[in-house]
Amino acid sequence: MFKIKRNYYLSKSGTLKRKDNSLNFIINGENHYIPIEDVDVIYILGELNLNSKLINFLSQNGVILHFFNYYGFYTGSFYPREKLNSGYLFVEQVKHYIDNEKRVEIAKEIINTASFNIHRNIRYYNERDKDLEIYIDEISKIRNKIEQCKTITEIMGEEGNIRKTYYKTFNTIINQDINFTKRVRRPPDNMINTLMSFVNTLIYTTVLGEIYHTQLSPVVSFLHEPGERRFSLSLDIAEVFKPLIGDRMIFYLLNKNIITEKDFVEEINYMYMKDGARKKILKEYDERLNKTIRHKKLKRDVTYKHLIRLELYKLVKHLSGEEEYDGFKIWW
Repeated sequence: MFKIKRNYYLSKSGTLKRKDNSLNFIINGENHYIPIEDVDVIYILGELNLNSKLINFLSQNGVILHFFNYYGFYTGSFYPREKLNSGYLFVEQVKHYIDNEKRVEIAKEIINTASFNIHRNIRYYNERDKDLEIYIDEISKIRNKIEQCKTITEIMGEEGNIRKTYYKTFNTIINQDINFTKRVRRPPDNMINTLMSFVNTLIYTTVLGEIYHTQLSPVVSFLHEPGERRFSLSLDIAEVFKPLIGDRMIFYLLNKNIITEKDFVEEINYMYMKDGARKKILKEYDERLNKTIRHKKLKRDVTYKHLIRLELYKLVKHLSGEEEYDGFKIWW
């Protein structure tokens, strides 16, 4: 048996310190103690005072920090020194990146899986009296082209076409009157884009936290180009889980009116969420990460969060030549 660690979301301003073998989060003079062995990842969404003593303590215990600014936009992460480094696996990861055929093979499976999960989402709502048949057929046709792709550019092109079609379904799937026409990231210009930017960042950082617990390097990727100052492998694996964890959650929050236009503030060029909305989203997100399904292969219940770890293990086996990578596909 192993102890299940938790994500902690610190949305209030205060001071975070080490106190013996615990963390002490001080808010308006009140002490809130968190045993370090309970902590997996900490999300910092408020103004926080901390020092190098705390950073060293977190690093020794393998705790990752993710930082967000006042508007809820992700600004960066503190990623402790890796403890599970494998020279062999790192070399294999790089080999699979620089060999175009091997890289394309992995990238195609990532997009094939992500587009399958997108397709399943549309089918799910089509079966619930939303008329989406035309989009199901269109995405099926685009998905058939993925196998013929020879380069990363071609794969990304088909992925873009799939997402354009997918986004056309949002106004039908979502019951609120929101005129969503296209994905805008920097900065997000409406409710959907703001929600997607925040939720996708949560998935990206969750994947990063799970990579830390494997022998994989987060900076060597296959679908997205590795670059300075970003953990690009997280972007790759996040594609697989955005439809399951992120998109379904967004549809739920909007269709149940848990999140409405009252939860947003519109500025000249962008729209951002109020603090209360972020708290509601974080609560729902954490509950979804801990939601369980019966795993077909393992024959036991696993959490959505653990599904991400299992996905990374499958990639490790692929890189090691043990078993071909087969991405996680939604069946419900």
